[in-house]
Amino acid sequence: MKKDLVLILDFGSQYSHLLMRRIREKNVYAKIVQPEIKPEEIVDSGEYSVKGIILTGGPSSIYTKGAPRCDKKILELGIPILGICYGHQLIAYYSGGKVKRAKRMEYGVTEAVVEKRVGILKNHGKIEKVWMSHGDTVLRLPTDFEILARTKNCPIAAFRHRRKHIYGVQWHPEVIHTLRGRRLLRNFVFDICRCRPTWTPESFVSRSVKEIRDEVGDGRCIIALSGGVDSSTAAVLAAKDIGKKLTAVFVDHGFMRKGEPDEIKKTFSKFNLNFICLDERRRFIGKLRGVTDPERKRKIIGEEFIRTFEKTAAKIKADYLIQGTIYPDRIESGIRAHSEKIKTHHNVGGLPLKIKFKKVVEPLRDLYKDEVRKVARTIGVPRKIVERQPFPGPGLAIRIVGEVTEKKLEILKRADEIVRKELEGWSGGKKLWQYFAALLSTKSTGVKGDSRAYGYTIVIRAVESTDGMTASYAKLPHALLERISTKLTNEIPEVNRVVYDITHKPPATIEWE
Repeated sequence: MKKDLVLILDFGSQYSHLLMRRIREKNVYAKIVQPEIKPEEIVDSGEYSVKGIILTGGPSSIYTKGAPRCDKKILELGIPILGICYGHQLIAYYSGGKVKRAKRMEYGVTEAVVEKRVGILKNHGKIEKVWMSHGDTVLRLPTDFEILARTKNCPIAAFRHRRKHIYGVQWHPEVIHTLRGRRLLRNFVFDICRCRPTWTPESFVSRSVKEIRDEVGDGRCIIALSGGVDSSTAAVLAAKDIGKKLTAVFVDHGFMRKGEPDEIKKTFSKFNLNFICLDERRRFIGKLRGVTDPERKRKIIGEEFIRTFEKTAAKIKADYLIQGTIYPDRIESGIRAHSEKIKTHHNVGGLPLKIKFKKVVEPLRDLYKDEVRKVARTIGVPRKIVERQPFPGPGLAIRIVGEVTEKKLEILKRADEIVRKELEGWSGGKKLWQYFAALLSTKSTGVKGDSRAYGYTIVIRAVESTDGMTASYAKLPHALLERISTKLTNEIPEVNRVVYDITHKPPATIEWE
């Protein structure tokens, strides 16, 4: 029996990933695709049965030259469709309705008057608080459609086709500011699309093992193992099928946290993996000499990783490289045609164009971090690894703003150890998504022991999040911050100033570079 799937046609919305998460939270598999997908590709989706299609929002106007469009025939497939914001307008436009620039744009929370509590608006109140973000609006519908809701400035805020399962909603049900947004999506996914909640960590494991088997066949593989939950989970998944044909390669590039390389060696030597540890510290730091641009750092590190893996693969005659790349890595590296690149991840956009592998296999490429952790628990990855906070592949090299030197690395490793120990010992530490120290390239004047001190600045960063795609800075107690600051300036002679980053993501990213 084919597995149920909700396809999300992404028109460049900043909330597309959040929409996918909302559906997956209901144990229904959702997948983001480009709007240029052909109708026949939707009908013939391999092991999946497309039960519903969602057209997302986006930054364009449907009248803008070059604005993204989908094939109009998708509306004729007989598959339930939900248009959100731009997708709502596009359905109306394709169906012969009237879409124009609104006299007054709507941004933020507003009240919607629900005229018909049916379909996607079943179990809604007469007045609903919803979150809007649009300039264009639907002003008129064809006769075969009916209005379900309106707002003060939007006469057609939600609609449905009178006979077909085609719906449109101007507001964003995926954001938390729409109070009954999850209910709307639940109505669409279960009542209208008739999806079954069968997407679970267990089902993902069986599917991923089969996928790895199909991709590599009888070939030998190496896996890039960093010791984090992503690469560790990918390694255990691959080992389930490949077994002795898999070699786990840990590259010590010198940018790990204090004591971490030894800890990783100790942990993974116990696994039933062909574990190799390569000391490449001198080569990596040499390649970064004089480099200050963070994108160049990431690309250089990404290429050096690949070259190291290629040399290892040549020795053991491996044809495939397996990576623990996850979905947020790919989003921020600009994999979506109508979205912006935030920063290059060393294992995605940082990869060189030419590599000596038949294929790079990424079994976790469509998962978020919390989903990876669920899978990890299911397949028996040790708890210490499952709960390890996110750590970037380029390591401390991108927590040093500016050029990376051995001296700066030593300072940051000591600072990071102090910050981590203090926050790990704090009673509220477990609710933090990530915390670390960063080292700024600028120096400032201070006073130590009645003498002038000209030293570095350490930035403390601590955030709360569920998936790493958005994050809020953690409101740490001032007494805790003061204690950390005192330790940093007392125990590290080169540091004389400490600041705390109180920026959310967005507008910032979690990491500094």
